[in-house]
Amino acid sequence: MRDYLVFQLYGPFVSWGDIAVGEERPSALVPTKSAVLGILAAAKGVKRPDRLQDDKERKVCEIQHVQMSQGYGIAVKTDAAGMPLFDYHTIQVPSSGSGRNKKTFYTRRDELCWEEKSLLNTILSRREYRQDAYYTVAVWARPQAPFSLNELCRKLLEPEYMLYLGRKACPPALPLNPIVVSASSIEKALDQEVLPEEIKDNFDGLWQDRSIITWDMDAETQMQPMQTVERRDGILSRLRWQFSVRSEHQKIIQREASHAE
Repeated sequence: MRDYLVFQLYGPFVSWGDIAVGEERPSALVPTKSAVLGILAAAKGVKRPDRLQDDKERKVCEIQHVQMSQGYGIAVKTDAAGMPLFDYHTIQVPSSGSGRNKKTFYTRRDELCWEEKSLLNTILSRREYRQDAYYTVAVWARPQAPFSLNELCRKLLEPEYMLYLGRKACPPALPLNPIVVSASSIEKALDQEVLPEEIKDNFDGLWQDRSIITWDMDAETQMQPMQTVERRDGILSRLRWQFSVRSEHQKIIQREASHAE
C-alpha cells in the first residue's frame, strides 16, 4: 500500500517536448516526467534557475529541481492522446556563434532589445501540439522526496506560478482536482475519479477505446509491460537544460479493463 497524489491534465492544446533536431519540435503522446515535475515545481513556487540573476538563489533552485526529479515516481494514464496539430513559427533571435553573444538573457524582451533590430536573425521551426488530450497522473514520494504529497496537493489547488501543459501557450482548461489516496497499485490509483460528474457527458466523444499507461520502474503494479522505452526526461540541470535517460514501462489496455493484468 502506498500513498499517491492523483490529478488530471486536460487542455485544448498540449505539447510534451521530445528530442528535437533542427527546426522540428515534436510532441510526445504522453507527458514527459520533466513536464509533470515542472507543473509541481511551479505550483510549489520553485523558480527556474535559468531565469534568476542571483548566483546563490540559482544554485538553490537548481538543487531543488534535481531533488524533485529524483524524489518522485510517476505513472500516467492517457485516455485521450489528442489529434496532432502543426504550427509553423518564425522567431527573431540575436546573433550567436560569432563570439558576440555571450550574454545570458533572462527575458524575451532582453533578448530582442540587446542588439539593433537590423542585427536580429530569423529562425524557423515547426512545432507539434496535441488537441483535446486528457491524462490522469499518479505521483508517489520516494524516501528522498523534498516535499510531502499533501503539501504538493495543497499547492496544486493554489499554485504559486501559472501552470501550463508543456508550453506557456498551453494552460490547463480544467482544474487539476488533486487528491491524495492510498492504493495497492498504480492501476487502482489511476482509476480514481477526478473528472467532475457534472461535465463527464461532455467528454464522451473524447475517450479512446484503449488507454496508454506508462510508469516508472519502481512502481507497485501487477501489470506486465508491453514494452520498455528510454525517454530523455530526467532532470540533470534545469539551468543548462540537460536531461538524463529514464526507463519507462508502457502498456495499452481497454478502457473498461482498468484493472487488467
